[in-house]
This record gives sequence, C-alpha cells and structure tokens, in this order.
Amino acid sequence: MNPQPKILLIEDDPGITAALQKEFQAEGYQVAVAGRGDDGLALAREQPCDVVLTDLKMPGLSGLELVAQLHAAKPKLPIIMMTAFGTTEIAIEATKLGAYDYLLKPLDMGELFDLIAKAVAGSRLASEPLEMGKTQSAQSAIIGNSRAMQAIYKEIGRVAATAVTVLIRGETGTGKELVARAIYQHSNRHDKPFVAVNCAAIPETLLESELFGHERGAYTGAHARRIGRFEQANLGTIFLDEIGDLSLSTQVKLLRVLQEKYIQRVGGNEKIPVDVRVLTATHRDLEGAIQEKQFREDLFYRLSGVTITLPSLSQRAQDIPDLARYFLGRSAMELGNGAPSIRPEAITFLQTQTWPGNVRELENVVRQALLLARGYSVSLEHVQQAVARSRKPLAVENQSIAGYFTELLERAQRGEIEGIRARMFADMERELFTRAFQLARGNQAKAARWLGVTRTTMREKLIHFGLHHAGEKPQPP
Repeated sequence: MNPQPKILLIEDDPGITAALQKEFQAEGYQVAVAGRGDDGLALAREQPCDVVLTDLKMPGLSGLELVAQLHAAKPKLPIIMMTAFGTTEIAIEATKLGAYDYLLKPLDMGELFDLIAKAVAGSRLASEPLEMGKTQSAQSAIIGNSRAMQAIYKEIGRVAATAVTVLIRGETGTGKELVARAIYQHSNRHDKPFVAVNCAAIPETLLESELFGHERGAYTGAHARRIGRFEQANLGTIFLDEIGDLSLSTQVKLLRVLQEKYIQRVGGNEKIPVDVRVLTATHRDLEGAIQEKQFREDLFYRLSGVTITLPSLSQRAQDIPDLARYFLGRSAMELGNGAPSIRPEAITFLQTQTWPGNVRELENVVRQALLLARGYSVSLEHVQQAVARSRKPLAVENQSIAGYFTELLERAQRGEIEGIRARMFADMERELFTRAFQLARGNQAKAARWLGVTRTTMREKLIHFGLHHAGEKPQPP
C-alpha cells in the first residue's frame, strides 16, 4: 500500500501556513508544520516525509542553512524553497546546497502542486525498496520468476554497479521505470539523488528548460532562474523516459552533455559541470527513427552502452498468477477492502488474454475486478467484465480517433447501432475520466482539478463508470 504522501511545511507566517495546510490537505496530502528552521530540521530528521517545503527567512535557522544540513543528512529527500526575496545568488546557492527547486512568493498554486507531485514521485522512486522476483509483501516490486524475467534480473545485476549508460526497451506498460529504479538502487549512487523525467509528457518548447534549466529573461515568462533536472541529479542518476520523443535540437544538447560532462542553461553562457549517470527508456523503434533522420545515430550509441529489452506480458504468461495476486493485494490495501481472494478460473482466463497494455493493463483490470467484487472473492465474471471495460474505451494506443469515428459510422451504416453521436461522447467521457483518475493514482481532488469539474461531479462519474462505489470512502493515492 502506498501511504498518503506527507509534506513537511516550514514557515513562520501563521496565515500562510494555515492557507497552505488547507490546500495540501484538500489535495490528499498529510501535512506536518514547523514555525522555526531549527524545529523543522529536527522534525525532518525524526519523522519520515516525502517532501520539505521551506521558507527562506525564518527564526532559529535560515532556509539555506536548513537545506545544507538536511541535504547532508537525507540526500534523497527533496527540499523546495519558497521566498519573497528572489535573487540569482539565492537560487544558485540553494541548488548548490541541495535544494530540489525554488519558488518565488506569491506562489502560483498550480506550479507548486505540479512541483510537489514531481518531488513526491521522485522521492518515492528513490526511497521505496524495490524487490525483484516473487513477493506478496513488498510495496513495490518487479514480479515474476519466468525464464524471461530471470534473464532481466541478471542483466540488472551486471550493469547496476557500473557507470555505463543503459537503454531500457520494451512495449508500453512492461515496467521500464521499475527496471531503471532497480539499477539505481543497486548502484554505487544509491545514496544520491534519483531524478526521473518523462520526455513525452513535457511540451517540446519547455523540455530543454526542464532538463538544463534557464536564466532569468531567457524567454517570455522566465521571471527567475530555474535549475534543470541535470543539476538536480548531480552526483546521482537521471532517468529519461520516452527518450525517443526528444526533438533533434534537444538531442544535440543531450549528446553534448554526455560527451563533455557539462550543461548550459537556456539563455546562459556559463558551463556548469555535472556528474550524472544517465538511464533512458523507450518503446519506440529507434533504429527506424535513425533511418528516417528523426533520431541521431551518435546519440543512440552514447545512450545504449548496455541495452535491456523487457518482454511483453504475453511472452511471460506464467508470471500472470503472481502478478494478479500481487496487484489484488495492493489494490485491496489501498481501497481498504481487506484480503480478498481470486478464483482459479479467473486466473486461467487472465492467462489467455493478449494484454496489449502489458503489466499496466493487467493492474488496471485487477483493480476494476476488485471494485466489481465489492470486497468478495473475485470471480471469472468480475474479471471478464473488467477486461471488457478496459478495452471498451477508445484504445488510443492502437486506434486513431479518426479510425474510431469511421468504425462507428460503418456500424451505423450496417444498422448495427444508432445514435452514434451520443455514444461517441459517452465513450470519450469515459476515457477521459478513467485516464485522469488513473494518472492521479486515485486522487479524486487532483483529477477533478485537472478536468475542471467539481469533486461531486468527479465522484458521480467514477461511480457511473464503475471505478468507485457509492458507499465507498474516497482513498488517497
């Protein structure tokens, strides 16, 4: 079970503290507060938390002093500094001392929530122990003892302690990020930062700034200097997911970093040395992209010092029983459903499926089947319904929206269905709410904010689509 994420807020202004605490709790976070720098440092050392948000000027200990001491004690704990006294010198000093990032007051709450979400995800990736092989108790694990997975474990063991770049390949949903995390946790840099960046999730116009940072005034909206992910990962590891989505211009800059071991912020001329191990992942055919001049061949060889290719779920069907029981137990704990069982015929049915979405799709199906079972034993019927639901939406990965429209029109032309406009909107709405709920890891408030709807509407839609039951208490992610 993933516990509710915890923020340690260190702020000496009671009004700001109360306002932020209310906002964080509404988003599903636990919040611990301290009004002095020295009290906050002691609290951070004594109690586990996922991210620290601290003011710069405080009694007892300044924000910079707190960053220096706390980073030395807990180098993997992200620390975000906020201040009304924003200067280039403070930004540089805070980053040198180990701050994860830096925000100016008055705070942009959308930017703050996005930053906290990234920091929490990074903190958990770096800190949660990850087990490999068959396990029922680990919070996070790579499940499977098939021959294909045993080969993957051996590859991880061979490369983890080296400094070589690793390219992790495999279809969407096969667990590439888990493999990257396993390599990091077994490496010589396991006590240093781990920074994960999804290159496909960041607009191309912002990706260079995200990776390398920018100087104040580098472009419209760059009101302050920003420290990039490579600087944040210095002495540690950076994981670049969906590397095949990089633009050619960003590829050139990444290649220079790999070759020369320094970065330059957007709009700046200073060469900043970085010592970072680079792990990358993609589901794309990079060799084909090279032939089409969409990916640089020299960068490909720099990134693929070692290549680990993950099998699809259909290639390791013997692991499905262990995976299904693991996801069932984890989902039950998250939803407070006790310890349900799953019928043998339901497991057999799961093993007969093709799983185009791989392990990620299986996890979603098991979770939906558990919701349908309402706390009782998961039957074959529950699993069949869950599989049908998981594949009923638009299937964006395999079918274009234009193709979906064409299929609906052709079925209407054959007299198989009517009222396709209403059906189309219903399917698209189901897809949108389902994906938002999954991306928010079950946090209804966060998903509602993304979609621009009220929490009541979000809850009603989730009940309607079978992702949430009317009598069920909302659970934090």
